[in-house]
Amino acid sequence: MTLLHLFDLDGTLMYGSAAPVEISRQLGVSTEIGELERAFAARELTPQEFSIAAHGLWSELTPVHVRAAFDGAPWLSGIREVWREIHDRGDYCAVISLSPSFFVELLLEWGAHAAHGSVYPSVPFTGPLDVAGILTPEGKVDVADRLCERFGVNRSECVAYGDSLTDSALFEAVPRSVAVNARPYLAERATYVYEGRDLREAYQLLGLARPGVETS
Repeated sequence: MTLLHLFDLDGTLMYGSAAPVEISRQLGVSTEIGELERAFAARELTPQEFSIAAHGLWSELTPVHVRAAFDGAPWLSGIREVWREIHDRGDYCAVISLSPSFFVELLLEWGAHAAHGSVYPSVPFTGPLDVAGILTPEGKVDVADRLCERFGVNRSECVAYGDSLTDSALFEAVPRSVAVNARPYLAERATYVYEGRDLREAYQLLGLARPGVETS
C-alpha cells in the first residue's frame, strides 16, 4: 500500500518555533510577532487576521531574510533522512502549513514531493495580501484531498504529523496520525505521540522504517 505522509511545519518539523517567528527575528520584530502568535494561539485572531498583521510587519522582507530564517531555524534532526526513506519505499511526503508559501516551499529542496502554505505576494512584497490564499485548518484537509488525487491515494492511505489545534481537522480526516511535541488537545487525538528533536524517532513509531533510518 502506497502511503502519503502529511507534515505540518510550525512546531512539528521545527522545534519550539514557527516560520513567522524565524522570519520576524531577521527583521527585528520578534516582540510584535510574539504578540500575534499569542493572540492566534488564544483564538483571538483568525488565520486571515494573523496573516494580514504579519504581512504588515514584514514590509522590508527580502529573499536574503527568508533564506537566513530558513537556514537558521531549529529544525528537527533527520528530516531529509526520513523523506529519503519515504521516497525509497515508493511513498510520498508533503508539507501543509498555514505559514507563508515562500518559506514552506523551500522544503522541496530537502526532498518533499509537495509543499503548500498560505499564498503571500512575492518577496519583496509588491502588493497587498489576498486573504483568499490564506490556509485554514479546514483548508489543510482540502489540500490533502488534492494531494491524494495527485498521487493516486485516498485518505485511508494518509498519515498526518502535527502539533497543535490547527492540525486537528486533518488528524480527524485520516486514520493514522503522529503528534510531535504536541499540545495535549492534539496528543489525546493522535495514534502515536512523540516528544523529542529527531523526526527519525517519530517516524519509527509507525513501524515502517528500514534499518537505514537510524536515530543518532
